[in-house]
Amino acid sequence: MNTTDPRPSPDHPASRDRLAVRTGWRDFLSGLDPVWQAVPTGFHDGPFLGNGGLSVSLRRPRHATRLTLVLGDSRVRDHQEAGGPLWGGTRLPIGRLVLTTRGELTGVDLRLSLWDAEVAGTVETTRGAVTIRAFVHASKDLLVVNCRPLRGAEQVSWRFVPQAAVPPREAFYPEQRPTGLKDNPLPVLTRRDGESVCTQDLACGGRTETRWRTRTEPDGETTTLLCTVAHSATDPSASDTAVTAMNDAAELPTDRLVAPHRDWWHAYYPKSFLSVPDGRLQSFYWIQMYKLACATRADRPVLATNGPWLEHTPWPAAWWNLNVQLAYSPIHSTGHTELDSLRTALENGEAGLLASTPPAYRGDSLAIGRSSQDDLRSEPAGVPGRTEVLPETGNLLWALHNAWLAYRHTMDETFLRTTVFPLLRRAVNYHLHFLTEDDSGHLHLPATYSPEYGITADCNYDLALLHWGCGTLLDAAARLGITDPLTDRWQHVLDHLTPPPRNAEEGLLIGRDLRLTSSHRHYSHLLWFHPLHRLDVADPGNRALLQRTMEHWLGLTGELQGYSFTGAASMHALLGDGDAALVRLGELLDTYVEPNTMYAETGPVIETPLSGAQSLHDMLLQSWGGVIRIFPAVPSAWADVTVHDLVTEGAFRISACRRDGVTRWIRVRSEAGEPCLLAPGPLTGAAAVRPLDGLPGPTTWNRDDDGLLRISLPPGAECLITGTGDTPDLTVEPVDCRTFRWGLPLS
Repeated sequence: MNTTDPRPSPDHPASRDRLAVRTGWRDFLSGLDPVWQAVPTGFHDGPFLGNGGLSVSLRRPRHATRLTLVLGDSRVRDHQEAGGPLWGGTRLPIGRLVLTTRGELTGVDLRLSLWDAEVAGTVETTRGAVTIRAFVHASKDLLVVNCRPLRGAEQVSWRFVPQAAVPPREAFYPEQRPTGLKDNPLPVLTRRDGESVCTQDLACGGRTETRWRTRTEPDGETTTLLCTVAHSATDPSASDTAVTAMNDAAELPTDRLVAPHRDWWHAYYPKSFLSVPDGRLQSFYWIQMYKLACATRADRPVLATNGPWLEHTPWPAAWWNLNVQLAYSPIHSTGHTELDSLRTALENGEAGLLASTPPAYRGDSLAIGRSSQDDLRSEPAGVPGRTEVLPETGNLLWALHNAWLAYRHTMDETFLRTTVFPLLRRAVNYHLHFLTEDDSGHLHLPATYSPEYGITADCNYDLALLHWGCGTLLDAAARLGITDPLTDRWQHVLDHLTPPPRNAEEGLLIGRDLRLTSSHRHYSHLLWFHPLHRLDVADPGNRALLQRTMEHWLGLTGELQGYSFTGAASMHALLGDGDAALVRLGELLDTYVEPNTMYAETGPVIETPLSGAQSLHDMLLQSWGGVIRIFPAVPSAWADVTVHDLVTEGAFRISACRRDGVTRWIRVRSEAGEPCLLAPGPLTGAAAVRPLDGLPGPTTWNRDDDGLLRISLPPGAECLITGTGDTPDLTVEPVDCRTFRWGLPLS
């Protein structure tokens, strides 16, 4: 293992009382790289690349004889009105590049380097072998593929096979094709300016253009493919964009293309670190960190259910009743604000949200339906108490919970003031229109839809989100110094909203008049606990309620899916049961996760494996209810755990080391000067808090009667927490674990 961190860091050891960061990123991540020693034949078992827009997946399609690189791009979609986001506005396929060799493909030996974000290795054919290296540039819309004959009589060239711009949903539901939807013209292949070009004009006036060229490198043997995809919504300007991208790339030698690409990725990973003694889970986690940065960036569209890789799917859009929220869940703890395209979509999406809101309520309210594209214009949101449109009304509130977490992990008050508060105010307003009061003074909601189960009055999905929304508006208004005329109304809702419907045998119900009587993959009725934390599990009654509800929900089998188990893992972690959480993640990996860590339900669904990464975060570090919890649900089998620079609510960066089953040290760094209330868990003795050597430290600290540490840390200050008299080695480094390879290894 390397003994240096590749990033510039203030954490180099000046003494024993300073953190030494010895993660050795290249060696660490190379031990987690997926490999392919068998030929991948589909999206779910092949290598994948991306930059949040342009994407590529590698495989040999069944019944084919050559290696294929399937192109995708999260920005390529139609822009017709007919049929909404799933038809007229749908994501569209592009096509595939075929590595045309003299011989037929017989085998591969490929490795996806997480650290360098490239796939490289050997392609074997009946006529010899070639080496291949491919990457999607981190900051340019450019695919780069180097190939060189290795042995035999093998040579390579490239062929592009376009895919018609047909709504993906048409293959599943042709009978639902809307009236007025126009067919797009067929793609046209040409040669222009020494390049191959595929022009896909759209009936709406837009265009997608794919351009590619090859060049021979100075060694005379290596051939480099350069390929770009450009899209314009309602005009043909994609052609100009593609020409510029190709001309810029053609002027740069490969090493000057590689360097900024690797620089981006090498700066990306070290923003946070964790290591656990479970090789399969650790590798899975870091592949999700790679996948997340392949799938989205802050300046790219909000994540669709399939990410940027558009495969055979009935869901070519962003889904707002769980999928979007889970997909972004790992971002906040890792500090990767550069990936938060959900924040960007909400900042820019008011017009789309307004169009999604029923017209009668647009004056003071906002809502979103089940699915949309990046403009947030969904099919019409339903109206509580009415069923002509499915009344699934809580989705925007849940998305704004993600936005609230983005604020809480950065304490960016501008974002709170300009985006979170005004959008949340109008999303809560939508529900306030429909509340009614009974004779006892309790407030009730008329019938709404609980994803994905049924319609019921006092639906727990909506009650929990409304309760969270009102409480959060009060907190936000107080922090911003806003005197809002609705403050008393929000407080009245908090005080008088009907308690969550439940019974003694099953726990939480779907709603007032709807029990959970059949298997149900969605945990919509459990949002009170996770992720909203509106019912504190420190209360014995609430704890018993969560346990009873989970037992009933998970006990009804047949329809549970992958995200059922990531949600359950996080809920077990909330209860402090790391062993049960690990079992749930094991069920996820054993049954639902594909060889390359992708996941499918009919089509690819990206949120489930990404939410598995957040479940691991929940086991190692939690921050809710104003308390930071260190190692709250570590499985009993995990004697050693390391985390570094994970971010909590209040904008604290936490590093901590567990060895031989005991927390040896905790480093807390305050970015915003917020009050710090911390549950350190078991240490080697009574807690001692002190500054790190040579750095600003706490101004005061004390221990509450319940064992919580109250620490006053100014912005930029850090402190070290250990057992009294303990002088541990303050080294951040991976823990020992057995190597596990995802992909298609031979053993």
